[in-house]
Amino acid sequence: MSRETPLIIDCHGHYTTAPKALENWRNQQIAGIKDPAVRPKVADLKISDDELRESIETNQLRLMKERGSDITLFSPRASFMAHHIGDFDVSSTWAAICNELCYRVSTLFPDHFVPVAMLPQSPGVDPATCIPELEKCVKEYGAVGINLNPDPSGGHWNSPPLTDRHWYPIYEKMAEYELPAMIHVSTSCNPCFHTTGAHYLNADTTAFMQLIQGDLFKDFPTLKFLIPHGGGAVPYHWGRFRGLAQEMKKPLLSEHLLNNVFFDTCVYHQPGIDLLNTVIPVKNVLFASEMIGAVRGIDPTTGHYYDDTKRYIAASTILSDEDKHQIYEGNVRRVFPRLDARLTAKGQ
Repeated sequence: MSRETPLIIDCHGHYTTAPKALENWRNQQIAGIKDPAVRPKVADLKISDDELRESIETNQLRLMKERGSDITLFSPRASFMAHHIGDFDVSSTWAAICNELCYRVSTLFPDHFVPVAMLPQSPGVDPATCIPELEKCVKEYGAVGINLNPDPSGGHWNSPPLTDRHWYPIYEKMAEYELPAMIHVSTSCNPCFHTTGAHYLNADTTAFMQLIQGDLFKDFPTLKFLIPHGGGAVPYHWGRFRGLAQEMKKPLLSEHLLNNVFFDTCVYHQPGIDLLNTVIPVKNVLFASEMIGAVRGIDPTTGHYYDDTKRYIAASTILSDEDKHQIYEGNVRRVFPRLDARLTAKGQ
C-alpha cells in the first residue's frame, strides 16, 4: 500500500497503565493460591469505561498524539503475565481478564488501539491448553496477533526450544488464523536475571538462536515471529550468528530465517537504531516503541524520552523515505495480515 504520509503503526504496546484495581485483584488472586478462602472472583473486579478512558487518554494516547503515531497494537502488560505464578487455572483466569481489558480499550478507542492477545501459559502444561483463549481473542475480540512466552518458568528455561513439536499446537493455530507471534517473556523470578535489563534481552537472543538451530519453517512456511527490543543481541552479533549457522550447515540466514523472523525498533538510542537498520534488512524491521514500558525516563544527552523511537527513525540518515514508510506502516501490515484487512475495510 502506498501513501504520501504513512500511518505510524506501533506494533509493540502494553497496557502498563491499567487502573490500580487490576493490580489489587491480581495480588488477591496470588494470595488465594495459598489461601483459597481469599481467592477473588472475576466479578469482584470492577473497572468502568470512564476509568479505562482516563488511564489511556492521560498516558498512551496523549503520548501518541505528542509523538505523532496513529495506531498501537495493544496487549496486556508483559511483566504482569507472570506465567510462573500458580497453575493453569490461575493463568487462564488472569489472561482472560487482561485480554478483555485490552479489547475494551480497543472498543473505546477503535481508531488508535488494536488488541493483541496474551496466552494462558503455565510451566509444564501442554500449550494446546492455550487454544480456547487464543480462538476467543481472535473471533470475539478481533486480536491480530499473540504474545508467546518461550519461558513460562520465569527465568529457569524449563520448556523445550521453540523449534520443538511441543509448541506445534499453537503454531498450527497461528498458521490457520494468520497470526504472528511476538516472542516476549514476562517477569523473571530468577535473581540472576533482571526482568527488563537481562531476561527480556536474553530471551530475544535465545529465541533467535533456537530458530537457527532448527528447521521450524520447513514445517510452517507462513509462520511469522516478531522478536522485540531490536532483537536483543542479534544485530550487534550478526557475524557470530551467520558464522554459527554456517558451521551447522544451515542455509544463509536470509533464506533460513528472514522470510519468517522480524525485529522491532524498541531500541532506545540513535546509534542502536542505526545499527539495527544497517545490519537487518529494512523489510524485516517494524516500528515499535513499547512506550510507558521498560525505559520511561528522559535521556539527559538528548532531552527526549528514551522510548520516543519515532524520533530515531525520522532522524536516520541511512534510511530513505520509502524505507521509513515500510518500517512505519508497510512491514507492519504485511506481518500482521489481520490488521491490514481491518485497516483496508476502514479505507486506510
